[in-house]
Amino acid sequence: MSVQKVLQNLKTLKKWQIPNPHLHPKAKIADTIINTLLVSHTPTTTVLSNLNPSLVHLILSDPHINTPKCLDFFNFLLINQSLITFKIGVETHLNLVCRLVKERYFEDAENLLVLVPKIETFRCPFAVVASFFENHNVPSKISSKIFNLLLKDLSDNRKFQEVLEIFMYMRLNAIEINERTCTVHLIKLLKCDQIALALVFLYQMVESGIQVSVFSLTVLVDGLCKNGEIKKARELVEEMLSKGVKPNIITWNTLVDSCAKRWNFEEMEKVLALMKRENVDLNAETYKFLVDGFLSSGKIDDAERLILEMYVKGFKVDIHLYNLMIKGYCRLGNTERALSLFRQMIEKDICPNVDTYSVLVKCLCDVGQVSSVKELVDKMVGQGVELDGTMFDILIDCYFKAGMIEEAVNVVALMEKRGFIADMSVYELIIDGLLKLDRTEEAISWLTPLIKRGVSRQRLATILLVDRLRNSASEKLVRKHREKENSFDTSFYSDTISLWLGKQDEDAHSSEMMNISEVENEQGLSGKVVKISLKCQRVAKLG
Repeated sequence: MSVQKVLQNLKTLKKWQIPNPHLHPKAKIADTIINTLLVSHTPTTTVLSNLNPSLVHLILSDPHINTPKCLDFFNFLLINQSLITFKIGVETHLNLVCRLVKERYFEDAENLLVLVPKIETFRCPFAVVASFFENHNVPSKISSKIFNLLLKDLSDNRKFQEVLEIFMYMRLNAIEINERTCTVHLIKLLKCDQIALALVFLYQMVESGIQVSVFSLTVLVDGLCKNGEIKKARELVEEMLSKGVKPNIITWNTLVDSCAKRWNFEEMEKVLALMKRENVDLNAETYKFLVDGFLSSGKIDDAERLILEMYVKGFKVDIHLYNLMIKGYCRLGNTERALSLFRQMIEKDICPNVDTYSVLVKCLCDVGQVSSVKELVDKMVGQGVELDGTMFDILIDCYFKAGMIEEAVNVVALMEKRGFIADMSVYELIIDGLLKLDRTEEAISWLTPLIKRGVSRQRLATILLVDRLRNSASEKLVRKHREKENSFDTSFYSDTISLWLGKQDEDAHSSEMMNISEVENEQGLSGKVVKISLKCQRVAKLG
């Protein structure tokens, strides 16, 4: 259809827009078409039905129409594809992408490329896309940018074979490949656990003459190490060294850390030897990884040798390393050496933290040196180090094992005062400990916190105190009856019931007890005692 016919149809529209008077005469038609379509609230079928591929191409390639307006027009056509009589072709699509890249609308260009797999007309072989750039003499900078954007998009969508295809095409046609785009692709491959593909891609990068960054190398070394392939990672570093790619200290530390964590000391020796050959000095982080690895594997002497080496080289040995050393000696049961290191810390003005004290206190508790524990805790508090939940748990456990119930009770009280909540098992231990000291009334008072925290009847029934109360209930009631003769005091029974059943059942059970106490005199005391004893046993069994 001719342009004149399109204009004739446009004149019939009520919302026909007046074109920009400053536009080139040939651009006024295009501008009028775009304005008419974009301003209409509903698709203008008359205009759409008269559009054809040639006219759309002319509009989108007209340099006098601003690029954002062209993009809006193109998106409008995509949305209303069903209302036009033709399919938007690959050439039209890529022409607009090239225009966007040329005018540095990179984000819009990438978004348009993202639509590639989502529109039916663009599901074409890569050869068709490649031929467009070959046949249209697209400037190298623009084609390079577009291919790199396409490579990134395919990588994001996990189309890894297609990425390799594009990469090889770019390499063969001398299209500049962005190293950063390749690094992003390597990271994506590693995230998808495609280690083998990542290695292949890195070697392709090297063979293509791309200046492989140390970051790309480190990313792949880290991926191999996390996958347990430390030997392969070390061999990769050696190969890259031969190709002129020098790893940095982060790369070396990645290898050292992996060897230390896996106790792979054979590979560690090879890595350290390689570092020495390349004149790479160990830094503080390297020493930390080595010390941690030696200590966790029980090689305490090697760890201490490294600490001394750090001092000789002028490195600052921080609290973290001292804590690791102290923990290592404690693990071996060498309390004396652990305390010696603790004193050494203080002499070197390194302030112990709560982790230091926690390790030492636990170590002393394990060997039964409770008096030393008390001294250490006093020193800790004196230095302003706050006790945390872990420390409270260690102290409570220590005092219970040593049979120091009073000290354990004091620690629990302090713990709650500081806002920490003790585990229910702690209360049970306190109750059990107080019973062993024949402090039954005090033990009963410790049931209250358990009940307030909603402990189940089943759990209460497992506590030794409940059995003891059940067995002693009848005897106490009998004594009270004999003392008061004509009066039958049920307060002890009621209090006991409320403690282990909870406040909600107190009134009902107290009422039952009063009914029992009012049994007629002729039934005699023995009848009351029997019924009370049975009642106590029934309540205890409710758990």
